[in-house]
Amino acid sequence: MALKRIAFIGGGTMAEAMIRGLLEKRIVPASRVSVTGPRRERRADLARRFGVRALASNAEAVRGADVVVLSVKPQVLASVMRELNGKLDAGQLVLSIVAGATLRSLRGGLAHGAIIRSMPNTPAQVGMGVSVWTATPEATAEQRELARVVLGAFGEVLHAEEEQDVDRATALSGTGPAYVFLLMEALVDAGVHLGFSRRVSEELVLRTVEGSAAFARASGRHLAELRNQVTSPGGTSAAALYELEKGSLRTVLSRAVYAAYVRTRELGADADQVIASGSGDA
Repeated sequence: MALKRIAFIGGGTMAEAMIRGLLEKRIVPASRVSVTGPRRERRADLARRFGVRALASNAEAVRGADVVVLSVKPQVLASVMRELNGKLDAGQLVLSIVAGATLRSLRGGLAHGAIIRSMPNTPAQVGMGVSVWTATPEATAEQRELARVVLGAFGEVLHAEEEQDVDRATALSGTGPAYVFLLMEALVDAGVHLGFSRRVSEELVLRTVEGSAAFARASGRHLAELRNQVTSPGGTSAAALYELEKGSLRTVLSRAVYAAYVRTRELGADADQVIASGSGDA
């Protein structure tokens, strides 16, 4: 990887997390990393903090790159693909982390074969992300390994044989931090309602969630078993869980994840329609 060149098309939060992981783990030097973005201030900030090459032109950034990371918002993907169409060499690998963008739409929009589609999540910013990925048949074994290395720079990596699993991961783990943050926010508010200061309530919740996740991973036990361990008959946990179950917490969460999955599929269908119509605008 030290001899490879990587171009990030889009310099948002996730691209920044990926760049940071690659540089901190010394997988690739800053001199071989390029990043683009529409805002001059953002480009200057990334160049100053990471020492990477920041450019306004996507076409210029991909020239000579071994790996091209598509890290733009879904709404601008069509225009980016129109700009890059015909400008990628057969040996270049495209790694897309654009939510909902299917391999079919990427292949058609870029007129390119070697593509990896992945969905990381925001804990990548602290090196604890999880990424599910799949590839087109044209992606070589070496290119697939490149993708594993790049995605592994900021967390766990899981390969999916079926592309639909990436859509499922988008709904569960990609969107998952939003569910967790909302739950944490609600718990903090509940603590304030009990009489804690917001600072103390937030610290209690953060530590509880962090410790619970670490304990669950270390124990290797079923989550239901862990829950039963802290639920004494007639105790405080039993009383609290009764209210949560009565409020259909499981059903609401299941509906939320499914809604995210449906929206992911809609984004993919929209991109496919744009490519099929040849309009070039999302």
